[in-house]
Amino acid sequence: MPTFIKAGFWDQRCEPCNGYKGWLNLDSLIKNVAGTSGTTGSSGTSGVSGTSGTSGLTGASGDRYQTTSSTSFTLGTGGTITVGTGLAYTTAQDILIAYDVNNHQVSMITSYNPATGVLVFGAPSTVEGSGTYSSWGVNLNGAAGGNGSNGTSGTSGLTGSSGTSGTRGTSGTSGTSGTTGTSGTSGVSPTLPVSVNYGLFAQTANSTPVTNTVVETSLINGGVGTLSVPANGFSVGDSFVAIMAGILNVTNNQTIRIRVKAGSVILLDSGAQPITNITNNVFSLNVNFTIRQLGTAGVASIVSLGTFHYVKTVNGVIEGFSFNVVNNTTFDTTISNTLDITVQWGAASTGNSIYSDIFTLNKTY
Repeated sequence: MPTFIKAGFWDQRCEPCNGYKGWLNLDSLIKNVAGTSGTTGSSGTSGVSGTSGTSGLTGASGDRYQTTSSTSFTLGTGGTITVGTGLAYTTAQDILIAYDVNNHQVSMITSYNPATGVLVFGAPSTVEGSGTYSSWGVNLNGAAGGNGSNGTSGTSGLTGSSGTSGTRGTSGTSGTSGTTGTSGTSGVSPTLPVSVNYGLFAQTANSTPVTNTVVETSLINGGVGTLSVPANGFSVGDSFVAIMAGILNVTNNQTIRIRVKAGSVILLDSGAQPITNITNNVFSLNVNFTIRQLGTAGVASIVSLGTFHYVKTVNGVIEGFSFNVVNNTTFDTTISNTLDITVQWGAASTGNSIYSDIFTLNKTY
C-alpha cells in the first residue's frame, strides 16, 4: 500500500483525506526529485616503458693473407723471406710472390712463423720473368677469406604494467634489437691468371744417327704422347717449349743447319752454321713457341726462338748459335700441325754424326 506524509499545504486532489490537510504520496514525491551525479573516478597511471635490448656481439674477423716483403730474393728458386705477422698462412698452401705483373712465381709454403713473419717456401711450380728484387707483394694463390659470423640479436625490453582503475595505462615499448656484428673482410684473390702446364711428348729411345749425308733428316725418334695439334686446336697465347739433347761429332771446317717445322711449314731455320773439331760431346737445343694469331696462312702468326749449344773438344769452350723468326705468312692454324726438328750437314763425312737421346715437348701456357 502507498505511504503518505503530512504536508504544510492543502492538496485539492485529496480533500478530504482522513481528516488531514494535504497528504502526498511518498513514492510520487521521490520520483519527482532528480538524483545528483556521482564524481568521476580518477585515471590510472601510465605503465612504465620497457628497457632497451643490449647490442649484439661483433662478428669475428676473417683470415688475412695479403702482405708485403722487403727481403732480397731471386725469382725461380725456393727460399726464406720476412712478411707481416699474425697472418693465416699454414704449411702446404700455395702462395704468390710478385714483384710486378711480369715478374712473379707460385711456391708451396714449408713453414710460417706468425710471431716473427718468417716465411719459408719451396721451389716454384710456376715462374714468370726473372731477376733479384727486394720489394714483393705476397698473397695466398687463389683462396678467399671466409665471412665473419653475425652478431647475436639484443633481448627485447619488458612490457609496461597496466594502470590501476580508470583508463588503461599505455603498454611499455619494446626494446630495440641489438645491431648485427660486422662481417670479416674477405681475403684478396690474386689477379694473375693460372696457366695450365702439361707434357705433350717424350722420346723413349735414341734417334737414328745422321752421318755421312747431306740429306735433311729428322732428329726425333718415337716416344709417348703426341707431336700433333689438330685443325683449329690452337688458342691465342698457347706457348710450348721443346728440349733436345744428344751426342755430336764433327770434323774440321764443317757446317750444320737446324730446321724446326710444323708439317712442311718452316718455323725456324738456322741457315748453314760453321762448326768444327768436336769429338763425342753433348749438344743441347731449346726451342720456344707462342701462338700470336689464329687463322689461315697469311693471317695466323707464330713466333719461335731456338738456341743450339755444344762443347768444343780442343779447348772445352761452349759455343753455339741462336735463331728467332715470326712466321705470319705460311703458318696455318686451321689445319693439323705436326712438329719436327731436322739436321743437314754441309758435307757428307763419316766424321760428321749427330743423334738425340732426350727430346720432350711441353705446353707452358
